[in-house]
Amino acid sequence: MRRFSLRLTLSPLFVSALLMTGSSLAQAPDQPMPAPPEAPGTIVPETRPAAPATPQAAPPAAGVERIPVKAPPQKVKSIDEMLVELKRERNPDAARQIANSVMARWSESSSPTVDLLMQWSAKAAAEKRNAAALDFLDQAIVLKPDFAGAWNQRATLHFSMGNYRMSVSDIERVLKLEPRHFGAIAGLAGILTERGSKDAALAAWERYLEVFPADREAQELVAKLSEEIAGQRT
Repeated sequence: MRRFSLRLTLSPLFVSALLMTGSSLAQAPDQPMPAPPEAPGTIVPETRPAAPATPQAAPPAAGVERIPVKAPPQKVKSIDEMLVELKRERNPDAARQIANSVMARWSESSSPTVDLLMQWSAKAAAEKRNAAALDFLDQAIVLKPDFAGAWNQRATLHFSMGNYRMSVSDIERVLKLEPRHFGAIAGLAGILTERGSKDAALAAWERYLEVFPADREAQELVAKLSEEIAGQRT
């Protein structure tokens, strides 16, 4: 889940598989094979002039064919590897690309049925058919209860419907399955902020920045909340 002022793509972003790019080597030009040595002339009696040696015709040149070589497929990074990169990246735009890739992977269930249910839910939610959207997500969770992506999508839907308590409940389930789910952490921080629980919201945003430190909007929210809390204590 990620709403509020922080905008991170939450819908499933099905990233296409890495393409195996084969770099073909250009065929080498035909190169003539060395001709065999000329056959020696036949020795004849001295009364006859020696017959000139007749060179044998060289065989036709044979071209050297090279088989096109494909570059080895690039290794697909794991979520753990991408999260390490996200924590180290300081460029906001580059970090955002990594974050979107991570969210996309978190939205993949490895079950075509569950993925289809999530797509139907997203479409229904976009059309304001919230009851149908919830029903699809409930089915997805029954089929794959350990899939954090379905819990996160349902938390987002509950939040959009104003069901904050149910949204927080789903967020807690997401974070139990994946404690580094920065989308769910941002959702929790946003709900706490709207409820006026500034200390808890600040702690949630700081937890978010531990995973996604290059998010400038989150940095600004942390600075703002810190100032407000400090002002209340003076």
